Amino acid sequence: MRISAILALCALLGGCVTGGDTVAFRASNPQQQTMMRDGQPALVSRQKSSLVLVRPAARQLQVNGRPVFVVGINNLGRQPVDFRVGQVEASQHVAGSDFEMKVVTYEMLVQEEKNRQVAAALLTGIAAGANSYSASRAGYGHYTTPSGRTGTFYSPTAAAIAQGNAAAQNDAMIANTVEAGQRNMAALEQAVIKDNTLMPGEWYGGQLHLAPPTDTGGGQKTYTIVITVGADRHVVEVAQGPAGA
Repeated sequence: MRISAILALCALLGGCVTGGDTVAFRASNPQQQTMMRDGQPALVSRQKSSLVLVRPAARQLQVNGRPVFVVGINNLGRQPVDFRVGQVEASQHVAGSDFEMKVVTYEMLVQEEKNRQVAAALLTGIAAGANSYSASRAGYGHYTTPSGRTGTFYSPTAAAIAQGNAAAQNDAMIANTVEAGQRNMAALEQAVIKDNTLMPGEWYGGQLHLAPPTDTGGGQKTYTIVITVGADRHVVEVAQGPAGA
C-alpha cells in the first residue's frame, strides 16, 4: 500500500475532534524535517535503513484523551526489517522528570471494543425486553359506558399488531448493534499499526495510540516517541497544547 493511501485511510478513521489540542513537532537532529501535510503538522525522520513519517490522526486531539498518530514507515535498505509495536516507547516530560506513556496496542483496542459490545448488547437486551413487555400490554384497554360503568377489554388484533411491530423494532435494534460492532472491529483491523516485516522498498503504516499524557493545568504537554525499525531508532519530539495557544 502506498503511504498516501495509508495516511488518507488512517486520518479518515481517526475522526475529527473540535475544541481540542493541537500538535507541533520539533526536528531533533539533521536527519529530521518538520513539514505540513494537508494542513496538518508532520515530521519526517530518516535513518540509515528506514524513513518514518509521523502526523496526528486528526486535526485536533481530544483534551485529556489518547493521542493518536499516523505512522508511515519505509524500508530503505536491501534486506527485510522488522517493526514491532512492543519496541515503541513514549515518555512525557514534566518538571524535569520523565513518565512513561503506555502504547495502546491493537490487541488492547480489540479487547476494549469487545467489552463495549458486551455492554451495548446488554443495553439492547434491556430495551428489547421493555419493548416486548409494552407490546404485550397493548391489547388491553379500559372503557366507560354512558351510564358511568367502567371495565376492561382485550383486543387480540391490537395485541398482535403491537407485538409484530415490537418484534421488528427489536430485530432492527439487535442488527444495528451487531453491525456497529463489526464495523468497529473492521476499522481497527484496517487502521491500527501492528507488528510487520517490511520488505526492501516497502511502505507500511497505521494508527499509533498512546495513553493520555498527564494534565499540566491546561498548559502545553511535551513528550517523546521512539519508533524502532530494525536497528534504526527514530526519536520524535512532540508538543501538545490548546488550540491557538
